[in-house]
Amino acid sequence: MEDYGLTPEALDLRERVRDFIDREVIPAEDVLDRNDTDSYVTIEALKAEAKQRGLWALGHPKEIGGGGLPFMAFVHLNEAIGRSHYGQVCVGSWSMQDSIMLQTFGTPEQRERWLAPLVAGEIRSSIGMTEPEVAGSDPTLFEATGTLDGDEWVVNAHKWFTTGANIAAFTTVFCRTEPDEDNPYRRISAIIVPTDTPGWELVRVIPTMGHVGGSHCEIRLTDCRVPVSNLLGTRGAGFVISQKRLGPGRIFHSMRWLGQAQRAFELMIGRANTRFAHGSLLAEKGEIQRMIFDSVADIQSHRLMVLDAARALDSGSDARIEIGLAKVRGAKMLHDVIDRAIQVHGALGVTADLPLERMYREARYARIYDGPDEVHRHTVARRILRGQSAPPWVRA
Repeated sequence: MEDYGLTPEALDLRERVRDFIDREVIPAEDVLDRNDTDSYVTIEALKAEAKQRGLWALGHPKEIGGGGLPFMAFVHLNEAIGRSHYGQVCVGSWSMQDSIMLQTFGTPEQRERWLAPLVAGEIRSSIGMTEPEVAGSDPTLFEATGTLDGDEWVVNAHKWFTTGANIAAFTTVFCRTEPDEDNPYRRISAIIVPTDTPGWELVRVIPTMGHVGGSHCEIRLTDCRVPVSNLLGTRGAGFVISQKRLGPGRIFHSMRWLGQAQRAFELMIGRANTRFAHGSLLAEKGEIQRMIFDSVADIQSHRLMVLDAARALDSGSDARIEIGLAKVRGAKMLHDVIDRAIQVHGALGVTADLPLERMYREARYARIYDGPDEVHRHTVARRILRGQSAPPWVRA
């Protein structure tokens, strides 16, 4: 697998990360789920342990305090990180995309203020993109505005699914600053707004599919004034910045889904080999064997698809088709494998005694965030039909 970046060094790191996730993070999930003082103490202890083991922020560039792991090697690490819902936070990879965004587009002043504590896990960040009044998949419809008034930006926005805003030090707000620009994708800029800015309001943490104390937030910014120097990148570059952030993120999501699916599959195997019904073990029944086969085929197919997408992106190619294919098919794979695992467990599968019911709920989000399935299908098909790009096997 070295052609996919899995060098002996990367393999060793992946096994060390998996050991940490399986032995330390997963056993603590019940405490972490409570979202109380004990969960805070536990998460901080796990972060400290990851740092002690040399597993912290491995994918962040070395120059900003990370491990400097090559892109493809870090792709493989996400397979292990994804085995737990809390894996990203515990090993410091949660901030990776925002950290690199700041490193790439931020001014020296912005990097000095936000970057070091973000990489160290001392503060959290949030991204204000999706709005409740307009389709979140179409950034040209953003109603949020940033108006220059002297040496300050005045930001007005209503955003939701601003993940982590309730615990973040700042929100990078994507808003219209260039309303007269002919190209609608050049009307958007990104502005850093600290969460203690007057006018920044946490409306609520949104209850979603069984979660009431999660991190998906609705926020409102009313005449928030920040210095002109809080502009991230250049005026009108917001869409470009968002895409630079989202592309690699979709690959990391897809690899973490593998970790979740593999964990569900392991539970399914354990159940099939121990549960006796109607004269034999479940493992001896043809229908259960079909579920096992389909799950293995789905996981392996998705794994190779994501690695091809990652390799294309890492080579500097236009990997939008590969990423779109992997994102859509990966979301389906995740749902289907977890669904089969629940079915094999029967009634136990839908209880909170196992992680499967939570994993199932989380899997449903995968078809929406970072672009809904329908948008990716449309984009991929359109590019191929118009001859803008060929299918991956033609370009290989």
